[in-house]
Amino acid sequence: MKTNLSIHDHSYLWRIAMLATSAFLATAAAAQTYTVTDLGTLGRNSLGSYSNGQCINASGQVAGESSASSTHTTDPAFLYSNGQLINIGTLGGEYGNGRGINTAGDIAGYSTLANGSYRAFLYTGGQMINLGTLGADYSVAYDLNDSGQVVGDSDTVSGEDHAFLYSNGQMTDLGTLGGDSSTAHSINNLGVIVGYSYNAAGNFLGFTYQNGTMTALGTLGGSWSIAYAINDQNQIAGQAYTRGNRAAHAFRLSNGEMVDLGTLGGSSSWGLAINNSGTVVGFATTRSNVYHAFISTNGGRMQDLNRLIPQGSGWVLGQANGINDAGQITGYGTIHGQTHAFLLTPH
Repeated sequence: MKTNLSIHDHSYLWRIAMLATSAFLATAAAAQTYTVTDLGTLGRNSLGSYSNGQCINASGQVAGESSASSTHTTDPAFLYSNGQLINIGTLGGEYGNGRGINTAGDIAGYSTLANGSYRAFLYTGGQMINLGTLGADYSVAYDLNDSGQVVGDSDTVSGEDHAFLYSNGQMTDLGTLGGDSSTAHSINNLGVIVGYSYNAAGNFLGFTYQNGTMTALGTLGGSWSIAYAINDQNQIAGQAYTRGNRAAHAFRLSNGEMVDLGTLGGSSSWGLAINNSGTVVGFATTRSNVYHAFISTNGGRMQDLNRLIPQGSGWVLGQANGINDAGQITGYGTIHGQTHAFLLTPH
């Protein structure tokens, strides 16, 4: 039987629909809150107490850098696993930084040698391995994938700084977009690499590197861009100048479309990590010109992560550096006047 609805009936159903929608949105908004875990530090050195969570894997393991108990300025790389902050050391110098971590818990990063030179490393099986250089005296690594392929940049014999891929024991120069330097920031499990490079005109542009070819990405209307991260859907997060080079904003690039993620009320933002749902995290300036960590879901607006943690926690979340597919986020913030790494876990 067909039922005829009056204007009042339509109005009633519309109100019910709006109430249901409001309830759904309120529930969704309420669900997107986080508990905060202070990862602590490895100790206090002559400069104080400090830690920074740089990356996170599917198991919630975090890698980064921390001060350590020392009379010197020792800052080794760390692994946070099963509630423990573990000192994974350096390559003989005073500084180390874990920048990428894969599913197996292997870590890529960089460390100083005893002579102060920087070297890219791969930490696997409890050992930190010096990956060498492209012929000179400097290299750093920023990421690795589940196949153990590592990316970063290194000085060459000619003195230029070039992006590299380290795979099967060999470091390969990825070249540039025509300029004199390039950096590889991230690699996904398909082997696609992103970073940035100077071109012949002297501008630096984000790139993808696949099957031996480096391809420039676009911008948000300005003259340069940087790609910081890529997920397994080939979606990319980064930063680019807007039209007229008026501002630099975080972006999400998906299916060839670069979307401006905006800011938290200030002029600048940086998209540093992206998970397989397309959720981007990073940091942005507020109206008060203060740096705050942000999250931007795929299709959603940028949100200040400080508004999504318990009030009165004492935390000010300054930068979000990594996010996994479970929505856990790591980065650094201040708590009781100290800069500490954090782990956010969604409720």
